[in-house]
Amino acid sequence: MKDLTRRQFIAVTALTAGFALAVHPIAAATITTDTNGLVAGEVKIPVKDGEIPAYRAMPANGSNFPVVLVIQEIFGVHAHIQDICRRFAKLGYLAIAPEMFARQGDVSKITDIQEIISKVVSQVPDAQVMSDLDATVDWVQKSGKGNINQLGITGFCWGGRIVWLYAAHNPKVKAGVAWYGRLVGDSTALTPKGAIDLAPTFKVPVLGLYGGKDELIPNDTVEKMQQVLKTGSSGSEIILYPDTPHGFNADYRPTYREKEANDAWKRLQDWFKKYGVA
Repeated sequence: MKDLTRRQFIAVTALTAGFALAVHPIAAATITTDTNGLVAGEVKIPVKDGEIPAYRAMPANGSNFPVVLVIQEIFGVHAHIQDICRRFAKLGYLAIAPEMFARQGDVSKITDIQEIISKVVSQVPDAQVMSDLDATVDWVQKSGKGNINQLGITGFCWGGRIVWLYAAHNPKVKAGVAWYGRLVGDSTALTPKGAIDLAPTFKVPVLGLYGGKDELIPNDTVEKMQQVLKTGSSGSEIILYPDTPHGFNADYRPTYREKEANDAWKRLQDWFKKYGVA
């Protein structure tokens, strides 16, 4: 039985080298950040029931870097998320993106988005994600390269929701930036609480970056979250970009909006600096 559990766990033992099949063809606007001056590549994170792969990027020289957890979209830690890590590393951060779906399946090989959601993403428990992120922070601390007293988190789409949840879960987080993550959802055994349920008691400041033409996240849920955040004292806020779709930072997809993405990236950097993640 122990061997069977082990085999089930290591569904994903290594990261995909390119883009997930479901997002092809890749847009001409795709940004590729080089590794000059960086240490960048796959690492293994010990977790409760084995180990999961992660992508880590940081400056080649120095240590005690501020740390950013980078949380994937539904497409896993594919080329885009790895590039986001390198962008952070160029700014002087240790950025790390653990593969959050390692036990449930390899989404990079699935061509249909709805199949990704039904067969893999919907099977991932929030509790597992929180535990794996705790393990990732612990790994960074033990590596001697990152300063977890300067810990930030950012994530996109599915990962945007996780930013809100992890900021509520781990008080060591100094600040978070959530890109178009779901705010309201049905309570299930695997996903018992949504961001809006946790918002009144937030202590960690989270910046939400959302699109006014996002068909997956209605504006009324964003407005509700804005109102609930005002009842708390975390200083969290949400920026809503008009006429902007879901996935506006995904430079490898048709949803990319360069102007809004650049503005949001600057806001992220300012937010992290303001709250000590720099």
